[in-house]
Amino acid sequence: MKEVTYEGHTFVPYISRESIDARIQELGKEIVRDYAEKAPLFICVLNGAFPFASDLFRASEGIDAQITFIRLKSYAGMGSTGTIKEVIGLQEDVSGRNIIVVEDIVDTGHTIAHLLRGLKEKGAADIKVATLLFKPEALEEPDINPDYVGFRIPKKFIIGFGLDLNERARDLNDIYVLKTQCD
Repeated sequence: MKEVTYEGHTFVPYISRESIDARIQELGKEIVRDYAEKAPLFICVLNGAFPFASDLFRASEGIDAQITFIRLKSYAGMGSTGTIKEVIGLQEDVSGRNIIVVEDIVDTGHTIAHLLRGLKEKGAADIKVATLLFKPEALEEPDINPDYVGFRIPKKFIIGFGLDLNERARDLNDIYVLKTQCD
């Protein structure tokens, strides 16, 4: 893994694809154990969670799960806008369903809190959150506690494996951290 540069910012390797893959396999086993007879609906939050959701869904093989997608947007550049915009809404009926929301990252928690409120209002029976990355230090929503966490990380700006900087760098296989924050 080598340094990469986007929009004048240099990023250095942080979490390797091998580590990501190994952790996703572990999370998949946990989900299979917890949902053996429950046929959950995975809800992937686009765009960032797509690589994670795809791998996690396959790692959860054998539980008769389904997957769907929504798109919420709350970031611009390297920070949250504080506003959550629904770009693509949920099409499936979630009433009475067991739901696993798949996120790329939970940091302030505002986006996931917004989504969970909406799913509860629509009558979901049970809702769990699977996130590749969790920044506990950045959390501003006290009721948010993801159920399946790939990696707990400090409050740093990262890209790769679905995470972006202005829609760029999502295609990187590894996760990178802003060089000025790597200490």
